[in-house]
Amino acid sequence: MNTLNSLIATPLFEIAGLSVTLGGLLIAVGALAAVLCLAVILAWRSSRWAALHESGEARQRALDAETRMAEILRAQTEMQGRIAAMTDVFGARQSEMNQAINLRIDGMTHRLGQTMTEQTRSTHENLRHLQERLAVIDTAQNNIQALAKDVVGLQAILSNKQTRGAFGQSRMETIIADALPMGAYEFQATLSNGNRPDCVVRMPNGQPSLVIDAKFPLEAWNAIRDAGPEGLKTASLQFRRDIEVHIRDISDKYLIRGETQDTAFMFVPSESIFAEIHENFESVVQRAHKARIVIVSPSLLMLSIQVIQAVLKDQRMREQAHLIQGEVIRLMEDLVRLDDRVQKLQSHFSAAQRDVEQIVTSSDKLAKRGQRIEAMEFTTTEIPAPAPEIPAAIRTVESRTGQLKFRVVDED
Repeated sequence: MNTLNSLIATPLFEIAGLSVTLGGLLIAVGALAAVLCLAVILAWRSSRWAALHESGEARQRALDAETRMAEILRAQTEMQGRIAAMTDVFGARQSEMNQAINLRIDGMTHRLGQTMTEQTRSTHENLRHLQERLAVIDTAQNNIQALAKDVVGLQAILSNKQTRGAFGQSRMETIIADALPMGAYEFQATLSNGNRPDCVVRMPNGQPSLVIDAKFPLEAWNAIRDAGPEGLKTASLQFRRDIEVHIRDISDKYLIRGETQDTAFMFVPSESIFAEIHENFESVVQRAHKARIVIVSPSLLMLSIQVIQAVLKDQRMREQAHLIQGEVIRLMEDLVRLDDRVQKLQSHFSAAQRDVEQIVTSSDKLAKRGQRIEAMEFTTTEIPAPAPEIPAAIRTVESRTGQLKFRVVDED
């Protein structure tokens, strides 16, 4: 016993300066166990009460839930009815809308088809016009290319002095040869002073010949065209001097009294050069007029040659006037013979017309006599004596089976 008490009183450890004995520890453990048991009991009772309370609340909540579920079901039923009604309405509206949309789509498709057809037709028409224009452009381009080749060839021709002279002379010869008959002109004819102009046109009625010169100083003109603003004045002065020298040479070499005309032609092979001379070199034109030299372009030369052609034609007509007069006399003789024959033919036609009129008269007499005979009444058993009014043309009357036959002899 004492040992037990001593063990109980023996301190085990110290906490904050307090010694803890085994007895105190056992007492503390017991107290703690009692407290724990009390807490468990209280917790059990509390949990049971809470469970009962929760069970009641759960039943209340279940009732509330059932009430709400019933309301929800009723609302769902109403909603389903409304949804069904709305579905029907929406179905009808959708059907109407689909029909309207289909109609509009069909109308739009038709209009789009017509529009596309018109656009396609218009596009094809535009493409056809475009192809025609492209064909015209291709033709024009080919013409331009050919013209460019001709210009290059012309430039090559004009780059040489002798070739340029031959080019101007060939143009002049072509114009004259196309307009005048053979024998009315001569190229490179020799004059009495030994000079040989490019062309001599023989005038009618023994008049002196007309001289045409085609040697135009084209080098000076090319120098003006190629000169810049600084050298333009110098090139113009040189061109003026060359033209004046050429005019003087034509006047001295080709104007021969009694053999050639008092006026000669200086042929310029370009219309643009001709216009430039008359516009910017008026003094040269005046000098040529004073020297009785006429500067002509291809068109003016053609016009002058046409005038000469008319004069030659008038001369030939005057030379052939006696032949024409003889032909007119023979024509009048043929006309007189034709008039006599027409008159004879007219007399024949008149005689034939009189014969035809007599034939028509005889035919009318026969028709009238036939009508008078047809108007008479005859019987098949007895033939009356001829009446005095029956003409003598009725020679014989025969009766055969009730039919009458007449043999008519014309009085004529």
